[in-house]
Amino acid sequence: MSATHPIIAVTGSSGAGTTSVMRTFEQIFRREKVRAAFVEGDAFHRYDRAEMKEKMAEALKRGDTTFSHFGPDANLLEELEELFRTYGARGRGKIRRYIHDDAEAARYGGKPGTFTPWEELPEDTDLLFYEGLHGGVVTPKVNVAQHVDLLIGVVPVINLEWIQKLHRDKTTRGYSAEAITDTILRRMHDYVHYICPQFSRTHINFQRVPVVDTSNPFIARFIPTPDESFLVIRFANPRGIDFPYLLSMLHGSFMSRANTIVCPGGKMDLAMQLIFTPMIWRLMERRRDALAREAGSSAA
Repeated sequence: MSATHPIIAVTGSSGAGTTSVMRTFEQIFRREKVRAAFVEGDAFHRYDRAEMKEKMAEALKRGDTTFSHFGPDANLLEELEELFRTYGARGRGKIRRYIHDDAEAARYGGKPGTFTPWEELPEDTDLLFYEGLHGGVVTPKVNVAQHVDLLIGVVPVINLEWIQKLHRDKTTRGYSAEAITDTILRRMHDYVHYICPQFSRTHINFQRVPVVDTSNPFIARFIPTPDESFLVIRFANPRGIDFPYLLSMLHGSFMSRANTIVCPGGKMDLAMQLIFTPMIWRLMERRRDALAREAGSSAA
């Protein structure tokens, strides 16, 4: 963790909705004039799209049916931790981008399914914002979570997560339902061992719970809308959280536990704005104080 160069990480599984959370943070950063360095977790996959297909085929030949993007063998987790460590110390680090589609290929000058070259982060950023699979991961070799100042989990209930993934991958990526189901099954081992444990390390979790029937996610024709859901917000440390204020602003909300608010799903963006804006204020105030102390020490 770093006072001068804070790190915010949003972590969640594929299809969980972390990208939507990133857009909310973009709005807050723009409004509060915070200069953020954005990092996508996909950039730290070990293999590009073609290489990953080859590696999965090799794993199947060995009888390994669990090799996936969720696990450490398919990711550069040591490089991710090094980025967090270097940014926290000096506000610097190297990043790249994974090119998902033709639109990003035109923007970054590469082919879909490949990476851009490594490059230095922009100078003079106020904080680093990570969105991806492994913002709070811990393995015998790495501890990414220890470097994060604000760790946020995005965790729909599992059936809703699968519905969202099925619809996204069929609509935007052209995959068949059978191929997506195979991916879900292959990732289950790593989901249990590397994704789920992160949500016990987060400072705040956002979990969307549908109130319509999602008992068979593989035949669901529609994704439950926010208005067909509740949002469960869990604070690891409720000290300093103004729960009466949040309850008054999030109409229809209630507390299910001493550290948990439940509100209508359609209020997710508002809830995040209300919760995270003061937290970002505090991070920026702590940063200014730390930089002022450093400047005073240098002058002395």
